[in-house]
Amino acid sequence: MICPKKKTSKARRDKRRAQTWKIAMPNLVPCTKCGELIQSHRMCKACGSYKKREFLKKAE
Repeated sequence: MICPKKKTSKARRDKRRAQTWKIAMPNLVPCTKCGELIQSHRMCKACGSYKKREFLKKAE
C-alpha cells in the first residue's frame, strides 16, 4: 500500500472537505404562462401551471 510521507494537518484536511458541502442557489426560470420566476421542473405557485398546462384553478 502507498503511505503518505507527511501527515496532513487537520486544517488542510478540513479545507479540502469543506468544498463538498457548499449549497448552491436554485436556478430560477420564468414561468411560460405568467412570467414569474420559479424553480425549474416545478409548478408555478402564482398561476398553477406546469409546462403550459393548468393544473390548479386559481379563484380570482
